[in-house]
Amino acid sequence: MGWLEAIILGIAQGLTEFLPISSTGHVRVIPALFGWEDPGAAFSAVIQLGTMAAVLIYFRRDIWRITVAWLRGLRSAELRRTPDSLMGWYIALGTVPVVVIGVLFSDQIETTLRSLYIVAGALIVGGVVFIVVERLASRIRPIESVTWKDGLVVGIAQALALIPGVSRSGSTIVGGLIMGLDRPAAARFSFLLSVPAVVLSGVYQLKDIGGDGDASYAVTVVAALFAFASGYAAIAFLLRYLAHHSLFVFALYRFAFGGLILVLALSGTIR
Repeated sequence: MGWLEAIILGIAQGLTEFLPISSTGHVRVIPALFGWEDPGAAFSAVIQLGTMAAVLIYFRRDIWRITVAWLRGLRSAELRRTPDSLMGWYIALGTVPVVVIGVLFSDQIETTLRSLYIVAGALIVGGVVFIVVERLASRIRPIESVTWKDGLVVGIAQALALIPGVSRSGSTIVGGLIMGLDRPAAARFSFLLSVPAVVLSGVYQLKDIGGDGDASYAVTVVAALFAFASGYAAIAFLLRYLAHHSLFVFALYRFAFGGLILVLALSGTIR
């Protein structure tokens, strides 16, 4: 992988990690469109650390407050029941499904599920789900009302995002909407829940970087830096956007992008 490829993929990763249009799907498809080699699941996982740096900095006050409250709660039953301490437990609970599924199906995630047809199908089906959920969800609950049930349901939704094309932010925001959270609350909880899952995934995959068919450490670091910058911008944009708009425009994008992938794959233009 060359430097230009790393920069383009890093920007794509950052922009699409927090927009509900599938970062792994774009990182998988963009190389195919330009005739580049698939950078591999390990590259995709590690450059997500760049976007995680963006979410850590953007939500640094929330993360610090929740972490401190959770640690204090370990020493006191009374402190364990504070809203921030409970949020820490809900995030931990929501991380369990993606860890279990990720470990059990790691081989399929890195090989079979990276098929362009699966990516396209997941994008299109996800767009349909966006429209249905937007029509049916109540969207009345603030972030302060999150419970362990929300953590579990949104965590299961996050595990679905191991399939390229599903979108981590898309599946978790939809999970939150299904549970009645309003859009900003669903997006905020989605971002906080993503931190441990993506960091664990990236660290786990570090051992594979630089192997046959994957990018080198230097190129991966450059991609991660660009992913950080574009990811920070994407977070700020999405939180503002969802305060006043629905997921409909992202559903249209998913239909168009998924349809384009199908046409190109069926014609043999990309593989």
